[in-house]
Amino acid sequence: MGQKTNPIGARLGIIRGWDSNWYASKKEYATKLIEDDKIRNYLNARINKGGIAKIVIERTLNKLIVTIHTSKPGIIIGKGGGEVDRIKEELKKLTGNADVQINILEIRRPELDANIVADTIARQLENRINYKRAIKMSIASALRMGAEGIKVKVGGRLGGAEIARSEEIKQGRTPLHTLRMDIDYANVFALTVYGKIGIKVWICKGEVLGKRDLNPNVIAGGKNDGTERPHTGGFDRRDDRGRGGDRRGGGDRRGGDNRGGGRR
Repeated sequence: MGQKTNPIGARLGIIRGWDSNWYASKKEYATKLIEDDKIRNYLNARINKGGIAKIVIERTLNKLIVTIHTSKPGIIIGKGGGEVDRIKEELKKLTGNADVQINILEIRRPELDANIVADTIARQLENRINYKRAIKMSIASALRMGAEGIKVKVGGRLGGAEIARSEEIKQGRTPLHTLRMDIDYANVFALTVYGKIGIKVWICKGEVLGKRDLNPNVIAGGKNDGTERPHTGGFDRRDDRGRGGDRRGGGDRRGGDNRGGGRR
């Protein structure tokens, strides 16, 4: 299960909500599902450098609500909100729905979002930066921002090699079988001159001990800590453990000073 199952799909309904929230009859279900895919493909192509993490689509009786989670809201909004209005009009033509609403939520810590991390690595590989350097920089920034673990796997003609291979670099812990672990996952590819290079990223954000609201927009719009997590009792306890770790670090430093004094 840890190797073959998508970590997001395994956690749906447990600690993670759905990115499409609507109900349809059997006749309309396939049409709306295809429409959701078209909307996501269009927005990802239209806002290529907008730092999009995910697109949440909600439908009411006659209304379509599209929420874009992004690390660069200024690019999507545009000058005076003109870009958003253009995107809204284009979505109306694409879907045939006259009532379209676009919401934009900013991700304050993009280093902890698997989609943005994978996309950053892909852009660096396309600019011919060494893949090991790109991966290690992303791992260091994620751990610095508070991730408990991160794993990155790349596959293809790495460095322009004749034979394709895959390499995996990981640091910290990413327990895929533990469903209460908040693990973000992304799978993207880089188009290089040598061909496609696949990039998979797993980021462990910690353990969910309390009850979680599964609406992804509510989660992202919670307390402004820069992460897409609700602040339940479980998260407060985990934060306390993190502060305890800082105190232990202080103890180690004091011990080091004492030992230094003994040597002198």
